[in-house]
Amino acid sequence: MMRALYSGVSGLKTHQTKMDVIGNNIANVNTVAFKSSSTTFSDIMYQNISNASGATANKGGVNMKQIGLGVTTGSTSVNISTPGSTQTTGDGWDLRITGDSFFIVNNGKENLFTKAGAFYIDGSGTLTTKATGYNVMGWQVDTTTGTIRKDTVSPLRIMTGTNLTSPPEATTEANCSGVLDKNNVQINSDDGYIMSLTFYDALGYSYSAKFAVKTADVDTLTYTVELTDILDANNHSILKDYLEADPVNNTMTNIFGEPTNVRRSYNLAGNFTYDGTNFRDAEGEVLTYDDANKKFKTAAGVEYSVTSMFGISDKQAEDFTFPSDRITQNGTSAVYSYTETVYGYRLDFKEDEPDGGTFQWVGQEGSDSVTLKMSALGGEFRNINVDFSESQCYDNGKNCTLGLDKGDVTGLKGLGRRLGSMTGVEVAENGEIYGSYDNGTRRLLGQIAVTTFPNPAGLEKLGENCYQQTLNSGDFDGIGQDITADGGKMSSGVLEMSNVDLATEFTEMITTQRGFQANSRIITTSDSLLEELVNLKR
Repeated sequence: MMRALYSGVSGLKTHQTKMDVIGNNIANVNTVAFKSSSTTFSDIMYQNISNASGATANKGGVNMKQIGLGVTTGSTSVNISTPGSTQTTGDGWDLRITGDSFFIVNNGKENLFTKAGAFYIDGSGTLTTKATGYNVMGWQVDTTTGTIRKDTVSPLRIMTGTNLTSPPEATTEANCSGVLDKNNVQINSDDGYIMSLTFYDALGYSYSAKFAVKTADVDTLTYTVELTDILDANNHSILKDYLEADPVNNTMTNIFGEPTNVRRSYNLAGNFTYDGTNFRDAEGEVLTYDDANKKFKTAAGVEYSVTSMFGISDKQAEDFTFPSDRITQNGTSAVYSYTETVYGYRLDFKEDEPDGGTFQWVGQEGSDSVTLKMSALGGEFRNINVDFSESQCYDNGKNCTLGLDKGDVTGLKGLGRRLGSMTGVEVAENGEIYGSYDNGTRRLLGQIAVTTFPNPAGLEKLGENCYQQTLNSGDFDGIGQDITADGGKMSSGVLEMSNVDLATEFTEMITTQRGFQANSRIITTSDSLLEELVNLKR
């Protein structure tokens, strides 16, 4: 009778323990990344009234007689492998982790582990947990290679002075693309068609290099690209400063190399004709040349300027002579040619192709690019390789779209950039943290490391959403792993919620209540039996 009484007591205690676990589960139904627990019971021990006997020749065997002495809590298990639902927060530092991995955090004394990815950047620029301020652990960037160095985990200090800015870079590549039209007015003018290249020195200061594209030989689609000026951000000519600082040693040759002799050609304009000896106007009147005034005129005194007949500038007209080897015949027309020494690059297009006007070479035959020797200017300037392979020469309605841009033809290399300020931070699916800067760069700042355990259910719950390794969970190696190693990932702007299932918990609560109620009946019934026993003596 007393055995039944104490069995009932053990039943009450055990069901109370189960109710405590259910209560804790329900209390944490909205706790970030909380993992629910469950309870299992086991019987305690048994008292043998008689032992079992074996069969003999005369009679059979008898089983042992045992009376149980109650129940106890066999185990409490954490449902750690079942993920909770996803809650969208919009905070980029809120991270949901998938798979069997755990975040690694440090409380200042030891490494702990958590599924709760509610993080933020604290006042020192370190990634920490919002609730406790524990440091989030990960791997740092190797300053030499710019890649992640996967060694012992350490706190991720993201907002350092170095990371808040992106260093400047000098422009080392440029490209020239677009369409050049030989009939463009600027191309055939004294100043030429102007192009501008904005570039950076190694300190991130911006400069503009001005270039003039001029016709060298319109019939062979040959042109020159000449440097006319280099201006700083205040439109001050640093090229002029360079040339004037030391006229003997500082020359254009240092920047462009040796000067080029270019034969420029201009076709006879309008309805003028040339018979090999005489020019004639539209009425066929013979024109005689007045060298003093640089004009042609008819016997009747009608005058035509050299500039109007050939479309040349006044400066070029000053050197015009006739007759001379500068005038060559092309059918009934004429071409005015002269040789000019320029500091620039010769730009040739293929004229013998069916469509004509595709790029042939620049600087020298077989070359797609030329090098501007900007380093000759001293300071933080770097040489710039300019690729002309994407330039074309076609009829474009007398419009030129030819232009210069920073970077190679892909637009990705050698761009150069000014000093950049951080504008944002993002976390990739593999835990890599990248900073974005207003100079167009994106830089790797670190990587959040994770870890797994052979028996994650064996971890000890410490509260504050943290776990601690135990003898039965397996050990953390101090290094961790990339979350993608086991097929997991990190999602930014979302959190994992509790995996508590209220329907299951309420059902368990009902069965626990009934079990507690039944065990209480054992006690009251045993009490009634004891009362009857006492009442035998009146």
